[in-house]
Amino acid sequence: MTVRTKNHDWLALTVEDPLDPDLPICDPHHHLWDLQPARVAPRYLLDEIVADVGAGHNVVSTVFIECGAMFKNAGPEALQPVGETEFVNGVAAMSASGLYGKTRIAAGIIGTASLRLGDAVAAVLDAQIAAGGGRFRGIRLGAAWDPNESVPSHRTKPGAGLLLRDDFRAGFAHLAPRKLTFEAWLYHHQIPDVTSLARAFPATTIILNHFGGPLGIGPYAGRAKDVYAEWRKSISELATCPNVVAKLGGINMEINGFGWHERPRPPGSQELADATRHYYDFTIERFGVDRCMFESNFPVDKASCSYTVLWNSFKRLTTGSSATERAKLFHDTAARVYRL
Repeated sequence: MTVRTKNHDWLALTVEDPLDPDLPICDPHHHLWDLQPARVAPRYLLDEIVADVGAGHNVVSTVFIECGAMFKNAGPEALQPVGETEFVNGVAAMSASGLYGKTRIAAGIIGTASLRLGDAVAAVLDAQIAAGGGRFRGIRLGAAWDPNESVPSHRTKPGAGLLLRDDFRAGFAHLAPRKLTFEAWLYHHQIPDVTSLARAFPATTIILNHFGGPLGIGPYAGRAKDVYAEWRKSISELATCPNVVAKLGGINMEINGFGWHERPRPPGSQELADATRHYYDFTIERFGVDRCMFESNFPVDKASCSYTVLWNSFKRLTTGSSATERAKLFHDTAARVYRL
């Protein structure tokens, strides 16, 4: 049985029919979890995501991104994140049966590992690959950190400069030989760290999550123009690294400062597109459609809008794009990068 989000009644105030419902979509960024009372969706398992992806858009496959769910509660600490991969691979196997609809949920799996273990992380990576049953594609280790305590840092408390550390990079060196990618999740002022990492490891594919996290809360509230100017400069430099791919989405979180969740009713897709278009257009211009992919970041972005409205906004953003360009942005780039 599907469990409703805390804001279910609010989301129901803005309902849209899906635009271009036949356009194939690979959603390369979503989570699965349970028993998370602090989240707008305390439970987001197979039933819940199937309800979202099955609401009208043609979502053919998805990629799960680590979120600290279902870690083992015993055994070596370094291997506890393997529990998350085992859990998600089970959900993926259920989906692959076809009993839950045509979408292949978690066709690709991104887990986590403490890359600061250096060479010792090799055994963890191998265990993750084995647990993924042929679906494991890479690692995310959150680097999101800000010196101001009003801005939440990643749950792992990475501190400043995680991607620049020698111990982190010693572990990072074990990704490419295993054909594993790396998901970079951080804030906009940390994007230069991704550029440094990408240049040091040109054989490793790095996927920038959520536009590099442009902040709009705490000391960044009311400074949207300044944040955007700094972001543009950093993104332009990052785009010169051919091994970096950009995810387009994840910009409707509370930390981004748009305040959608505080309004009497949720935004429609046109309003979402108008408010955020400058981030999408600039990233696509710099990276090109072969290195860009739309993402839902659900259920986190569900704090601001429904799944149908979100993908409608992406479709509105690309009305001037060719059929080939749209195919890459909505499906082909993600399917290639994640080897689906």
